[in-house]
Amino acid sequence: MNYDWSHIPPSEAETKLAGEMAAELKISPVLARVLIKRGIESVQDARKFFRPQLTDLHDPFLFQDMQKAVDRLNEALGRKERILVYGDYDVDGCTAVALVYRFLQQFYSNLDYYIPDRNEDGYGVSRKGVDYAYETGVGLVIVLDCGIKATEDIAYAKEKGIDFIICDHHVPGPELPPAVAILNAKRHDNTYPYEHLCGCGVGFKLIQAFAISNSIEFSQLIPLLDLCAISIAADIVPIMGENRILAYHGLRQLNSAPSVGVKALMEICGLQDKEISLGDIIFKIGPRINASGRMQTGNEAVALLIEKNLAAAKEKAERINEYNEQRKDLDKSMTEEANRIVKTLEHRHEHKSIVLFNEEWHRGIIGIVASRLTEVFYKPSVVLTCNEDGMATGSARSVPGFDVYKAIESCADLLVNFGGHTYAAGLSLPAQNIPFFRQRFEQYVKEHIRPEQVNAVLCIDAEIDFRDISRRMASDIKRFAPYGPDNSKPLFCTRQVYDYGTSKVVGRDQEHIKLELVDSKSSNVMNGIAFGQSSQARYIKTKRAFDIVYHIEENSHKRGEVQLQIEDIKPRE
Repeated sequence: MNYDWSHIPPSEAETKLAGEMAAELKISPVLARVLIKRGIESVQDARKFFRPQLTDLHDPFLFQDMQKAVDRLNEALGRKERILVYGDYDVDGCTAVALVYRFLQQFYSNLDYYIPDRNEDGYGVSRKGVDYAYETGVGLVIVLDCGIKATEDIAYAKEKGIDFIICDHHVPGPELPPAVAILNAKRHDNTYPYEHLCGCGVGFKLIQAFAISNSIEFSQLIPLLDLCAISIAADIVPIMGENRILAYHGLRQLNSAPSVGVKALMEICGLQDKEISLGDIIFKIGPRINASGRMQTGNEAVALLIEKNLAAAKEKAERINEYNEQRKDLDKSMTEEANRIVKTLEHRHEHKSIVLFNEEWHRGIIGIVASRLTEVFYKPSVVLTCNEDGMATGSARSVPGFDVYKAIESCADLLVNFGGHTYAAGLSLPAQNIPFFRQRFEQYVKEHIRPEQVNAVLCIDAEIDFRDISRRMASDIKRFAPYGPDNSKPLFCTRQVYDYGTSKVVGRDQEHIKLELVDSKSSNVMNGIAFGQSSQARYIKTKRAFDIVYHIEENSHKRGEVQLQIEDIKPRE
């Protein structure tokens, strides 16, 4: 991929502040500058960043309607009403349902859960789901990771005497549903100090408030944090503020005492003997949970996540792994077909967006295909297929910095339904409206996308020399984890480096370069690996200067040795 490099040099004031913070924190001034770039401008905030504390979680009662939600939940328990925990079919929804269900199950038995079927129910709260609640005698539904736009279906439920507590993080429409309580930090009248929680995070705040109101020790919530970490990673929410605290402690729980279902998943992914990161969740654990809702039903994922018996959990994990293998085959064939279509489009280089429709494509996979198109072509992408009633349904994904939800919202009059957030959204519309939608969506993207958003960009945290790099620095960088949106792994640039004479092409297909490099400022020889960049090897061997962008890591094979993971190489010509 051809990257643009972006680096904003620090101001004099930032350099001075970085020096003061570095001295106080006993870290490199370079890393202090990285902290400042992330909005951390005091020693106190830096300490909170490096050592996230559960005691720094916000008071859950700062949520609008939280008291109403807790009162209604307490009332349901007191009256022994049947409670249904209802959530979306993706990772965030399934983990949220599992979290709330597992917690309540400790105190209460008249409990059930429901994950809508992607094909039969469609997204979110459905008439079919409400009918299920009514037929099984449910008095209260706790809905997670969806529901904020389900005005008609929740009104229908209300007519049947069923109350709803909504825990959602998607952008509300102009009218809020007639629920007893709506917990959503994106409400226009929001009073909660952090708006980027995922659906599972909002569910966690509900049980935190419930625990406070019933004098339940916070320690009883800690075993549920592994589910929070999984949902935060999979839903691609910012890893700062409250999300950082939940992700940090969720990973600790995941690595020390995962729940039975999560442990079975880790084993099926081959992760049982390694330190798990958010990246492992994104690429291994998350896709398997998702595969259940994509290929069959999310109910199976929830059944696994609430399972208490390890042998039974392993059986369930095996089945979900099979769904994931099926998903991978479909994903591969659909992505290849989508790529072929895009490459044959007339005037494709002039288009700022991609909108594809194929009525044969599998509904469960279109979100993945949209993500792949965005990665390959670096354009906001919408992929559509048909459901049983002839309605087109689709998923949208975005490039960094561009709000795809707003782009879809601008076409609202062409749509039957839509929802989502900045980087991912879902929509449905009559198939005959697709040409008009394609035109309008493209027009909106053209008018609103910024030049720096149309190419893949490497945002460099600091330009440094090799003499700035040390083992201590590599060790301190590890304290920046967990990584994710708004807190990516620190990225550095060094100008005018040279091959030490020993760099070579490696890999089964000779696709990588193992490098030994020097720069013009010191005699330090730095080891590096550049994956998939063997095309640059010929230039490197000419002994001419080039620039590199890289992450600093500890070499996993040689303990204590620093290694550069090189993301891009640019010849100085």
